[in-house]
Amino acid sequence: MQNFNHLITTRPHEVRQLLISDLHLSPEEPALVQAFLALLDDCLALPALKRLFILGDWFEVWLGDDAYLTLSEELQQTHWLTPLVAKLKQLRVDGCEILVMHGNRDFLLGQPFCNLFGGELILEPYTLAVGQQRYRLEHGDALCTDDKKYQFFRRIMRHRLTQWYLLNKSLEKRLAIADKMRQKSQQNNTTKAAYIMDVNEASVNKALYTFDALLHGHTHRPEIHRSNEGKSRYVLGDWRLLDQETRKPKVSAVIGAITTEASSNRSDNNLDSDEAEFDLVEFNFLLR
Repeated sequence: MQNFNHLITTRPHEVRQLLISDLHLSPEEPALVQAFLALLDDCLALPALKRLFILGDWFEVWLGDDAYLTLSEELQQTHWLTPLVAKLKQLRVDGCEILVMHGNRDFLLGQPFCNLFGGELILEPYTLAVGQQRYRLEHGDALCTDDKKYQFFRRIMRHRLTQWYLLNKSLEKRLAIADKMRQKSQQNNTTKAAYIMDVNEASVNKALYTFDALLHGHTHRPEIHRSNEGKSRYVLGDWRLLDQETRKPKVSAVIGAITTEASSNRSDNNLDSDEAEFDLVEFNFLLR
């Protein structure tokens, strides 16, 4: 695993695609928002970057696109999401695709919000070619099948009728429902064994059956796992604030990077070059 503070300081001409997950952004955690803006600044400076994947739990909670889209122009100007939208829009204008997947925290995120910056909402599992290998991308919560109660809850919340019901509630009622769900989840997690909240081995093997590698987030346990069959499972890390009591706290995250040799003779649109390689990267951002 590589480690660097800014993407533009290490192999900038070789980074072609980036994959991030579990940012859990909210106005209550401005440090995480600041770190994401810093990452986008790096993305804007990467000359060969063509895709940015956000694989779920982008936000701590998402009440529906209307929570932002229905704001007046004046309120949007001072909203914490507006700088994010502006930088993402510039990234898309510069030629980088922005692909967004639902997580368990932001399953009400819709295409209308993504349209603000030219992003695309993608479904899981998503197939990505990395060189000659097929990667399966997903958020990761569907793999935690030992947690029977959560999987039942997930099926209900991902159903289109449930989402229609929620989105037709007022924002105030949706917020109350979200707060109640978060409190109940925290209470339940304190009594669960650690293995229950991790992925199930049989579910992982099933997901990998027709793929060379699996990449997900959700568990907040970044690691590279290798199987006896030569297949790989890459786990992205959550974004977390470290050293809060010091003068220079930092945000740390484990993200994914797909690179190609800068000297290779390739077309700008050839994202699936035979020389493409995937690796996990530790991204650290020192707060001002």
